[in-house]
Amino acid sequence: MSFIQTLSGKKFNFINPTANDVDIEDIATALSNICRFTGHLPEFYSVAEHSVLASLIVPPEFAFEALMHDAAEAYCQDVPAPLKALLPDYRRIEARVDGLIRSVFDLPAEMSPVVKYADLTMLATERRDLDIDDGTEWPCLKGIPTSDIIQIVPLRPGQAYGKFMARFNELMEIRKCA
Repeated sequence: MSFIQTLSGKKFNFINPTANDVDIEDIATALSNICRFTGHLPEFYSVAEHSVLASLIVPPEFAFEALMHDAAEAYCQDVPAPLKALLPDYRRIEARVDGLIRSVFDLPAEMSPVVKYADLTMLATERRDLDIDDGTEWPCLKGIPTSDIIQIVPLRPGQAYGKFMARFNELMEIRKCA
């Protein structure tokens, strides 16, 4: 079996995913139930909340891409970067799923540098606000500041789902008018 059944009842096939398999409510539901840092936090903090906050710290023209930058994790889960580096097959599958989602939502084929930088800024900010900074150097954060415009207050999954969908709808409306 090469598929998962999503909350909406769709069967997302990892071998041959199609645009019809992608559903924003499935994405929002899954991301709001996936904990960042593989759950190694003092309290639950979702990928959905991370994505919403990332969308708030970029210039407006990058907000939608920032909101959707981890959408593939709704289907592939949030695998920690050190483990992901050891799994070339996983990386290929994740790249295929990410590419499909980027196509469905008319996003750039590759993550914009601005969004990548915002993702790192979020990581630095999460490290600060989620009380997980034990003083160990994280090389990927060298020279990356924390955000001075947000402070993370972890939401429950249902709240994160609501914020994600509200931000998605807000940004889709802006895209329609542009």
